[in-house]
Amino acid sequence: MMSGSDTMETTPVQNLQGQFTKVQRQYQQLLDRWTPHTLNRWLATSGLLAVFLLRIVLSQGWYIVCYAHAIYLLNLLLAFLQPKFDPSLQEDLLADDAEEGGSGETMSPLPSARDDEFRPFVRRLPEWQFWLSATRATLVALFCTMSEIFDVPVYWPILVVYFFVLFALTMRRQIQHMIKYKYVPFDIGRKARYGGK
Repeated sequence: MMSGSDTMETTPVQNLQGQFTKVQRQYQQLLDRWTPHTLNRWLATSGLLAVFLLRIVLSQGWYIVCYAHAIYLLNLLLAFLQPKFDPSLQEDLLADDAEEGGSGETMSPLPSARDDEFRPFVRRLPEWQFWLSATRATLVALFCTMSEIFDVPVYWPILVVYFFVLFALTMRRQIQHMIKYKYVPFDIGRKARYGGK
């Protein structure tokens, strides 16, 4: 005969926690399988974004959801284009250190003309996190278009114009920052050259 200690009864809370852990593990395995397939990941996200935009255009509604989604994607893009360690902050630290009588010598995260050591460009937001956040945001935005609560009536041309002005201004500022501190966040088509000229 089995004693009470041999048969461990699980409570409903433990069953729920076990199911949640199982789903979480399966979700992580799915993400791990998608990790090396960069092009396929972005194509799937682009398709999802096309479905979302098609939903907006055909229903002629949810412009606020679309605007909020576009602003979030712009924020992700800016974080993707910026270096993890902002050189302008490094410059401020050097100026403060020089004012206090310090040596003013700290290691910059970006390579300079006087420093030939290779330091790769490290993004503030890695490509994987950029893709995952963009995909999740698109799914949430698509889900929001299923509810009439989020269909706030607005004059959409103003939102479009405002977004393009905001996009142009922020990208201009980002490009000026890239030129000033001499970094390029992309390495497509560039080949590292070592030695002489």
